[in-house]
Amino acid sequence: MTASSDPAGPDDARAENRNATSRSGVRHRSHPNPATVLTTTGISSIVLGGLVAAVTGPLDLAHGSWLAAYLVLVGGVAQWAMGQARVRRPDVMQSRRGWAQFGCWNLGNVLVIGGTLAGEPLAVDLGSALLVIALAIAFRAARPGAGTAARSATGVVSPLVDLAYRTLLLVLAVSIPVGMALSHLRHS
Repeated sequence: MTASSDPAGPDDARAENRNATSRSGVRHRSHPNPATVLTTTGISSIVLGGLVAAVTGPLDLAHGSWLAAYLVLVGGVAQWAMGQARVRRPDVMQSRRGWAQFGCWNLGNVLVIGGTLAGEPLAVDLGSALLVIALAIAFRAARPGAGTAARSATGVVSPLVDLAYRTLLLVLAVSIPVGMALSHLRHS
């Protein structure tokens, strides 16, 4: 028997694997999308923040508690929320903007953290500018009506969830100039 006529042949095995994958709801791609990377990096930052919190006391880290909180809240929770917002609204998942958001958010965080730890307020300012760009991209994708064509698996994107997300973005936007001012006050 040939592979094409054999019910247990390679073609059937591949088709069965595809069916099993589709039944489980898992979609395999050859490369990650910005939503997945934002979400995964956010979760990783939360874990890293927890590890920093665990060693802050024993290692007597001067900025350890600030660093742990920053990693968990800004690098972690906020980034996870940004990734999930893109998952919920696939019609606004433009790859270039999503990657720009990811790059600006993470490079901005690295500069803010590095500038704070090194006592360099100008690095904090540059990082903050990148964070503002990332937030502008996120605000644009989260505007009301931006996701009307695509809905979640239940059929409706909760207006309360959208409002909470936009509120989070607003809180982050307000906190950036506050952080910049504190950095300049501490190191002037």
